[in-house]
Amino acid sequence: MSVLSDVRAATAELRRSVAALHAELVRYNLVVWTAGNVSGRVAGADLFVIKPSGVSYDELTAESIVVCDLDGNLVDGELAPSSDTAAHAYVYRHMEHVGGVVHTHSPYGCAWAARGEDIPCVLTMTADEFGGPIPMGPFAIIGDDSIGRGIVETLDGHRSRAVLMRNHGFFTIGRDAKDAVKAAVLAEDVARSTHLAFQLGTPQPIPQEAVDRLFERYQNVYGQN
Repeated sequence: MSVLSDVRAATAELRRSVAALHAELVRYNLVVWTAGNVSGRVAGADLFVIKPSGVSYDELTAESIVVCDLDGNLVDGELAPSSDTAAHAYVYRHMEHVGGVVHTHSPYGCAWAARGEDIPCVLTMTADEFGGPIPMGPFAIIGDDSIGRGIVETLDGHRSRAVLMRNHGFFTIGRDAKDAVKAAVLAEDVARSTHLAFQLGTPQPIPQEAVDRLFERYQNVYGQN
């Protein structure tokens, strides 16, 4: 099989999986109407696939998922790409280890984003999955790569795979699209639980040494080999 055939096969499979992964955003109440999106990097090519703009989740198919280059230009597909395409493209260009990006408007994440505060590391799940607080990124206007720049700058040197963009919502990254969706699900879960903790009183932070140990165990020991 030629390299071109390999890329075509990888792109077709990724379109199918990314289309299906959008159902997880609905399942976990991370999106409303057509807001939010999942993208995935195509292995072996400077391409990624992403949800088209304004298409409802129950109408998504593998064929409706569009293919873009790493500058955010449409390469294949009949529909206009997501309005967040430039942000996703910027992340892929500047974070070579990232294979998937997710954006959600989940309610508790958006509430923290409106407050403009990091989500503190007061739960073991926060330590496990994000290695510390979930950081707050800058306010940025949708439509160009400003959001992408904010994501990359905020996560630079940070273990978190989630960032809250101020007054907006979560963006998460992962080794592939499914991993980024997992991060989005867990980010909303800790956003909700941490909010509830503040309603009861003052949550107690986890000591940094314990955070480091929890993160190391979860990332390298938890689960099956």
